[in-house]
Amino acid sequence: MKKNLLIPAVFTIAIIATRCGSGNTETNTASNNSTAADSSKTTMSTAELDSTRGVGKFTSVELTHPLDQGLVAKGKAIYELKCQSCHKLTTDKLVGPGWKDVTKRRKPEWIMNFVTNTDEMIDKDPHAQAMLEECMVRMPNQHLSDDEARQILEFMRNNDGDK
Repeated sequence: MKKNLLIPAVFTIAIIATRCGSGNTETNTASNNSTAADSSKTTMSTAELDSTRGVGKFTSVELTHPLDQGLVAKGKAIYELKCQSCHKLTTDKLVGPGWKDVTKRRKPEWIMNFVTNTDEMIDKDPHAQAMLEECMVRMPNQHLSDDEARQILEFMRNNDGDK
């Protein structure tokens, strides 16, 4: 059954990747210049972070220090299964944005709301809508549980150097 789904998924990703990279050079250059300017804003102010919890049930997420390496390992496994075909662990965009420093740009609540409530976030959250405009591809709902969302968050924190 998984092999039957793999071929259409790979085909779809290939089409999406091709469409994201297509267009004339003039348009792509303007887009790249805009992205370069935006990359200097890797950290949001405290006021911006406080107002960007996203849309969903997560209104408060308590972060632990040190990181729970068991959760990090489980998050890595989920990333490898469901996320790495579209997201790199660097700042480089693949199909979706790169994950490096995402925990410095987004609140934990926003991240967990986005990965568990993807469709509503894209429909209602201005930051999710801006990412859609940039990537031109709507992230599919991965149907992550709350526990899996936390595991992904911990993996992202680890990727960003949080200890």
